[in-house]
Amino acid sequence: MRKSVSLPNRRHATDRSIAMGMNVGSSGGNANDPEPMMEMNMTPLIDVMLVLIIMLIITIPIQNHAIKLNMPTGNPPPPLALPVVDTVDIDPTGTVMWNGTPMANRAELEDRLKTVVAGGNIDEVHLRPNKLVEYKSVAAVMASAQRLGVTKIGIVGNEQFME
Repeated sequence: MRKSVSLPNRRHATDRSIAMGMNVGSSGGNANDPEPMMEMNMTPLIDVMLVLIIMLIITIPIQNHAIKLNMPTGNPPPPLALPVVDTVDIDPTGTVMWNGTPMANRAELEDRLKTVVAGGNIDEVHLRPNKLVEYKSVAAVMASAQRLGVTKIGIVGNEQFME
């Protein structure tokens, strides 16, 4: 024979006073029932609008912003003369050499740069620093060349720094 035990805090499923997580509603017209919701559910409308926006973005053709230029046709003529290139070497001790001739100091290098720039007979200056030279020596030569008006300066021999 079984005994049934009833717990005092337990409620029956038929009891309508149970607080639930969602409003289930009741079959009767109870005065405490909330009014029916008269608002439109916006979630499906928003989903449809997002899909339409994505489709619009995909189907719009890409606009190319182009500038029409009249470019010359044919091959350019060969240069009349080879460019004049002066080479500035810097050895590991910081000694500066102009086309293989050692410069005594920075003032002598600046005088050589002034005469070359003033004469207008230079097209390019190639700077070839040694891998072991301090950066301040290279920066000083570049600063002097820039200050004195050398417009085309290139650093040659960069492959030694890749090792």
